[in-house]
Amino acid sequence: MENNSIELSFLSIFALLTFFVFLLIQKNLYHFNNGILLDKDFNKPQAFHDYPVSRSGGLASLISLILFMVLHYFIFSKIFYDYLLIGIFLFSIGFLDDIKVIVKPSSRLILMIVTLIFLINIFSISIDNVDLIFLNFWLQNKLFLTVFLLLCFLFIINGANLIDGFNGLLGINILVINLILMMISLENKENELSILIASQIIMILTFLLFNFPKAKIFLGDSGSYLFGALTSLNVIYTNNLIPEISSFFFCILLFYLFYEVLFSFLRKIIQKKSPLKPDNFHFHMLSYKLLKRKFPLLDCNYINSIIINLIFIILILPGFFFKDNGLICKYWFFSLLLTYTIAYLRLYHFTKN
Repeated sequence: MENNSIELSFLSIFALLTFFVFLLIQKNLYHFNNGILLDKDFNKPQAFHDYPVSRSGGLASLISLILFMVLHYFIFSKIFYDYLLIGIFLFSIGFLDDIKVIVKPSSRLILMIVTLIFLINIFSISIDNVDLIFLNFWLQNKLFLTVFLLLCFLFIINGANLIDGFNGLLGINILVINLILMMISLENKENELSILIASQIIMILTFLLFNFPKAKIFLGDSGSYLFGALTSLNVIYTNNLIPEISSFFFCILLFYLFYEVLFSFLRKIIQKKSPLKPDNFHFHMLSYKLLKRKFPLLDCNYINSIIINLIFIILILPGFFFKDNGLICKYWFFSLLLTYTIAYLRLYHFTKN
């Protein structure tokens, strides 16, 4: 009981400090380096705002993460080096785009692949169990395991970056995923993992205070890469620590982030476009266009985020209730992919006509 009280006090102090970090960053970095972090490009395909907004949410999140690690070390004498270094490295790759140093998607992807392979092996990250017997066998192979983990990270990190286009869309989605992961870890008395996830929830909630419904700050590529990487780690470690839960349940949790990347990649190839170049035909962009057409006087930016995330919550709920049943979770996951595909094709048809 005393330990729980210390942890709650620690998280309360961290929440207060995180709020001030975001407030100071938002107030003071607006004119940083002649506004280099300001998103003023209103003509790019993924732009759905009409006033300059600072992409400093990622920087505030990283500072908060470092602050968490320092406080945790002083109170509990432990630093989570995997979370810290993976967060710093992935943040840095995104930040290079935010400040217009590396803007080519192919260059960032190559840098991300090299960095992730290095980090996966440095920290000996693994996936201990999955619901497919043949895959469990292949995961015993070091090379296959590294490639599999690399793909897991790439899908979630890039999925987070892809949907980070509307106020609250990514923030709420990542929040829901991590709240469920924290509930599972608490239920199974994985206190260390619970504190880690709770700290990220605090950071996401604080970001949403400045981003939703009206954006005063964006995550930028640095923030979406950071939270995509941290969420990937949360899922991998939860899967390893609590084998009673179906690995397909975690696929259900991440289906939107995962399938947004895969579907977009395949769609662009079919349309004979470069899979690495952005366009404005992603699911959340089509739903926005439909809303804007139906309700032209409403601020459809944040409404679009609410609707998509409400649908996301409804779709993953059955998986949550059957999270320990691998067969049900497996079929539900594939049904979600089919549901997304049908919904996308319908949206595409409506917005084209």
